[in-house]
Amino acid sequence: MTAPQDTSYVTPFEAGNGNQTATWAECIAFYERLARDFPGVLRWGEIGVSDTGVPLHAGVVTSDGVFDRETLARQGRPVFFNNNGIHPGEPEGIDTCMALVRDFCTQPEKLAALGRTVFLFIPVYNVDGCIDRQNTSRVNQLGPESFGFRGNGRHLDLNRDFIKCDSLAAQAFNRFFTAWDPDVMVDTHTSNGADYSYTMTLIPTQPDKLGGGLGAFLRESMLPAIYGGMERRGWPTCPYMNLLAETPDDGIEDFLDTPRFSTGYAALHHTIGFMPETHMLKPFADRVASMRALVETVLDFSIANAQRIQQLRREAKAAAARQARWPLTWRNDRSRPAGLRFKGYRAVRKPSLLGSYERLAYDRSQPWEKDIVHFDRCIVGETAAAPRAYLVPRAWREAIERLEWNGVELKRLDEDRLFEAARVYRIRSVTSRANAYEGHMFHDEVELAEGTEPFQARAGDVLVPLDQPRARYAVETLEPQAHDSFFRWGFFNSVLEKKENFSPYVFEDTALRMLEDEPELKRLFEQWKAENPEKLGDQKAVLGFIFAHGRRHAEPGWRRYPVVALM
Repeated sequence: MTAPQDTSYVTPFEAGNGNQTATWAECIAFYERLARDFPGVLRWGEIGVSDTGVPLHAGVVTSDGVFDRETLARQGRPVFFNNNGIHPGEPEGIDTCMALVRDFCTQPEKLAALGRTVFLFIPVYNVDGCIDRQNTSRVNQLGPESFGFRGNGRHLDLNRDFIKCDSLAAQAFNRFFTAWDPDVMVDTHTSNGADYSYTMTLIPTQPDKLGGGLGAFLRESMLPAIYGGMERRGWPTCPYMNLLAETPDDGIEDFLDTPRFSTGYAALHHTIGFMPETHMLKPFADRVASMRALVETVLDFSIANAQRIQQLRREAKAAAARQARWPLTWRNDRSRPAGLRFKGYRAVRKPSLLGSYERLAYDRSQPWEKDIVHFDRCIVGETAAAPRAYLVPRAWREAIERLEWNGVELKRLDEDRLFEAARVYRIRSVTSRANAYEGHMFHDEVELAEGTEPFQARAGDVLVPLDQPRARYAVETLEPQAHDSFFRWGFFNSVLEKKENFSPYVFEDTALRMLEDEPELKRLFEQWKAENPEKLGDQKAVLGFIFAHGRRHAEPGWRRYPVVALM
């Protein structure tokens, strides 16, 4: 490789005053120049478009100039993935990645250190937000001078969009991530919240949720090495400050990264994920420096331990295909506290100048160091028996598309088929958020009734066998009670709506005959009357109960979850 005459390749951050970040145009032009000048190091191109039609780019760096994804996969090459700019107001990763890729291109010893590992990156994920540049939206953040906006062109937070995929960016990301199947991912962020001495905090994929040998390796080997490496680089790092109360003094617990978030989504693919969170009140130059240290520390460990990580991932995928019972929800375990040596500032309260209350502040002139509680374990909540396969009727194409984007193996029925016994869920109740959440009325609570029924499948319906490496993604999206299931995000809301209704003056006589003809309906009605005496004067309530619970005018699809399980 012959280096070009101009070897400066200074990033906009490096050329500035330490408080400036690259614009989207500067960032893309920088990589285009590197790709043109170093074609044997960097492969660069578009992987999709944003909702406003702006190109979404990605790059690949290898030490030997092999860039073809299928070739690299056949060679069994480890893949390290760095995602940046998901929240463009948190841009440290954008500037860090530019300098890191530049160094791969211009410093042969750094490139050689990659060995067989592939360095894969998205320079700016939320391109719409990055272009929407200002200096006011990050209310509590110290610098840079101007930056992008959290929402994309559809006002979506892309770090809540990995499952529902409302954005074109998330759809492209799902396909890209699945195709490359990275072993380790670092998705760069900036935190808000309490004040403390650390410039860098870290959210890993929650080890218990990652599970098995891979989760144990993350907890026992990888995280201690990362924290130790950051300490040696001069950037002491602690777990993300997910506070139990108002201040760190009272302790923290692990962030429960459900699949809507990048690290939780990575876990569905048995990828070890990290979400570094620099601290908002530290100078931007320090935040960039600590971010570079973090990315390099994780990269160095990933290179050194690539074979072990790859083997553990293979074992995790094989175990998933054989799993007899699946965890669907998790919760923090507060029965097993762990100690964390923490460096904080004294929390003080003083009268507000705005109202008649006391405000919280942190006094940096009074630092402290002590052990605080850290609940670093999670335990399983709801579970479900693993079926042999799911069956998704072809009408629910949004679910099928997302399964396809994530590499889930599907089999289309070529003819109608009756399954004599399928596990069927009936939706007893849902409790939804009062206000929109990322464009949806998210279902926080789901209560099901489980039964076994015959199911008539049609040609074109989709079988989803679980004897496959992508089983975890299928289970955690198709089981309604899972944290971020397609059902919770509202993909199947129409089954919650009864399509026919009645005219009370006609149905009154019909309801009496139904009670005579259907003993079980009569029993349920008598029970309902005893439990709801105040409703007996409400004709609509009385007739509505009989209409909803009787067999005569039953709608088979009403409140029946359309995805069934074949046991």
